[in-house]
Amino acid sequence: MYIHTTQPLFAWECLEDSPSLRTIRQALAMIPDGKFLESLRAARGKGRDDYPVEVLWGVVVLKALLRHEGFEACLGELKRNAGLREVIGIESEAGVPNKWNVSRFLDVLGCAPHRQLLHEVFDAMVHRLGAIVPDLGEAAAGGATALNARRRSEPGAKAEAEEGLPEPSGGRKEYTDDAGNVVQVLEWFGYKLHLLVDVKHEVALAYEVTGAHAGDGETLPALVKEAQTNLPPARIRTLAYDKAADSNEVHRVLDKAGIRPVIQMRHLWKDEHERLVPGQEPNANLVYDEAGTVYCYDMESSPSVRHPMAYIGHEPQRGTLKYRCPARHERWTCPYDAVCNAGKTYGRTVRIKRELDLRRFPPIPRATKQFERAYKGRTAVERVNARVKVFWGADDGNIAGARRFHAFVGVVMVVHEALATLLAATPRRHGSLGKMRLGPIQKALQQGLAP
Repeated sequence: MYIHTTQPLFAWECLEDSPSLRTIRQALAMIPDGKFLESLRAARGKGRDDYPVEVLWGVVVLKALLRHEGFEACLGELKRNAGLREVIGIESEAGVPNKWNVSRFLDVLGCAPHRQLLHEVFDAMVHRLGAIVPDLGEAAAGGATALNARRRSEPGAKAEAEEGLPEPSGGRKEYTDDAGNVVQVLEWFGYKLHLLVDVKHEVALAYEVTGAHAGDGETLPALVKEAQTNLPPARIRTLAYDKAADSNEVHRVLDKAGIRPVIQMRHLWKDEHERLVPGQEPNANLVYDEAGTVYCYDMESSPSVRHPMAYIGHEPQRGTLKYRCPARHERWTCPYDAVCNAGKTYGRTVRIKRELDLRRFPPIPRATKQFERAYKGRTAVERVNARVKVFWGADDGNIAGARRFHAFVGVVMVVHEALATLLAATPRRHGSLGKMRLGPIQKALQQGLAP
């Protein structure tokens, strides 16, 4: 008899459409919200306390956790379900808040400093996971996605603008093929969600909500800084992103941080096919194309033939990429061998300084299998996007106002991290009979979560 007993650390497929009360309690326990709630209580002061901040906070978390389409549905279930009320500290049906109470609470959450403190809750949860899960963040990927929202009526919108929060606006994104032809157009009204996620575990490492027109390259440096702060030093080794992040600034930031970029290239050359490699003009047979692939020309053949040089490694201390004669590396005969490789048993070796063009000469060249494999990891962003937008409702388009929208997206991101922590801390079945036991990561998490 065979029993399937093992699950990955973050078994996202195990998420429940309708979680049990036990699961809800466990998920809420994963959220380190003490400082955050204390700030909310202090801000309320001696005002009316018909609905404590803990209750209102519980409602907005439950809305995402239970996947309700709106707060009316969530409040309706709380009125019917005494067990659910007990979980968030509501003693009776009469203690269930009204919709306008929750709406006003969201407005408060979206104001400074509560908006920042909510983000700090998310950051603390990532930090906790990063300290215990040894490979969390090693391979990262980023992306931006559309979030639908509604405009708030005046004067609330004016006040939000004065706080520096962007209003929702029309967004448009064009998808192009390798030839630069537009193959798909996405239009929406709302905001953009920018994410940095772990490729292996599909856990968000950093996020930011911006206006619909904010560029990915503009936002990415701040996301990288946030993720680096949340994780142990030098944890992030690679970062995969599409061509939207292919800018000189992004590559400089990643180079300074010691992160190897795995970023698709934007095609900007108009009339050029190739350029000579600097310092090689006497031979005039070494060139590179727009993607940074280095070639050598066999000048003896007629017409001359272009061969891709054999990439043999990145030399970080020298800041160079090392290439070797392809004929000698792959063991075939080149008519130009006598000229290029005269007196060289190993064959001609060329070093390209990365400072020539950081965009064009990343530590993992685009023409390599390693780049291809690493770039496939970017699909992890799409799966996290789907959970955040669809599963937990960040894209339902029913929330009006920048404060409320930013606050609710922050709540969704906290729910995401809470469930990630819960999945990681849950005992797994091992062995032929499926015996439950705790692995080292589960043990560390459960010890760290103990009161």
